[in-house]
Amino acid sequence: MASPAVLTLVIFAITIIAWMIGRLDDTFVGLLAALALLFVGVIERDDLFGALGGDTIWLLIAAFVIAQGLAATGLPEKVGAILIDKARSVRQLAHLVTAGLVLTALAVPATSGRAALALPVFMALAEVLKERPRVVRALALLIPSVILLSAIATLIGAGAHLITSQLLAGLTGAGIGFGHWLLLGLPFAVISSHLCAEIVVLLMTKRTDRREKLPRVELDKEPFSAAQKRVTVVLGVVIALWCTGFLNPAIVALVGAVVITSPKIGTIGMSAALAKVPWSLLLFMASTAVIGNALSTSGAADWLGRAAFGGATGNAMVMLVTVVVVSAAAHLVLQSRSARSAVLVPLVIPMALATGMNPAALAFASTAAAGFCHTLPSSAKPVAMFASAEDVPTYRKRDLVRLSCVLGPLIAALVVAFALYVWPMLGLPMEVS
Repeated sequence: MASPAVLTLVIFAITIIAWMIGRLDDTFVGLLAALALLFVGVIERDDLFGALGGDTIWLLIAAFVIAQGLAATGLPEKVGAILIDKARSVRQLAHLVTAGLVLTALAVPATSGRAALALPVFMALAEVLKERPRVVRALALLIPSVILLSAIATLIGAGAHLITSQLLAGLTGAGIGFGHWLLLGLPFAVISSHLCAEIVVLLMTKRTDRREKLPRVELDKEPFSAAQKRVTVVLGVVIALWCTGFLNPAIVALVGAVVITSPKIGTIGMSAALAKVPWSLLLFMASTAVIGNALSTSGAADWLGRAAFGGATGNAMVMLVTVVVVSAAAHLVLQSRSARSAVLVPLVIPMALATGMNPAALAFASTAAAGFCHTLPSSAKPVAMFASAEDVPTYRKRDLVRLSCVLGPLIAALVVAFALYVWPMLGLPMEVS
């Protein structure tokens, strides 16, 4: 009878091929792989259902409910309009939009949810700037690009982050909490996002576009409503409690979700909020976490890691650069960010231990680099959403490729620089002391 490692490798290989081909739904493939691992005896029933009902899933469910309560008040659009009104040039507009999008990473889980919130704001901007199509195209490219890069700011910014923390907790005994992730990720998110904004402005507009003043935006002069004030308070308390780490993040999020949907105090009904939770994403996350754990516990990850990174294990710097480059390029093969983390992180952790490196630091660097997925419209959902925006000028495939050729190497270099010089000062050294 084949060993668990061999069985896991076979199922893993078939799963990656199915994800790469893309003819079957990613969640369907992930669940099928998880069931296959169960039926061949690699994992137990509790491993499967534990992933489906774990803290991570409940955290995201509650966070999505809170985000729906926020969206129902119209607060994101109002804050966005206030930021945009302050812009006097295309460059200022790009950086103010970037700043606003970075802030949304603190409140709205998953990149697709943030893209859905940003799309109406973009359409309103496109209407105001309809006489300047190059600027509209630049914004169409800028918004999803920044959404993807700024997601690293928070633990809930992408499902891949939760998978990384979950795998670290399962395999090393300690994950990365919300507060520590925010401390590590927010500076990188701010710098990488504004770097991206500057590159988009230079690539997509001409000097005349950047010099010409922008038309004024009609602002809603009404003061913040009572509902907007309440949701701001609830959101602020939830984020503050997440950062302290005194309470379980899932419990904090559940309390926030109950408050935001409660009669008279809340801003949306529980049923309406739950109806908009992306259940497919949650099931996909659970299935990829199961696959990642199976890779590690069966010994398959150790073998794969040595095969993929074996030549780099003798040198920590070479190992770091290899992991970052592979993680940044992985979106060309695996379109799902969660799938990339589920594949790469279980390979990275044993290799980090074998090299004497900090597994959390190397896994975080891999996850940050995997946030670069800008080369094709199919590389990420936000990119696809803005590529298919109707009745407005939007970017073309060649614009994505141009941006990717410049931005990709810069993001990879930035991750390496942060891993070596910044994150160690913030409590995440590259080497185990």
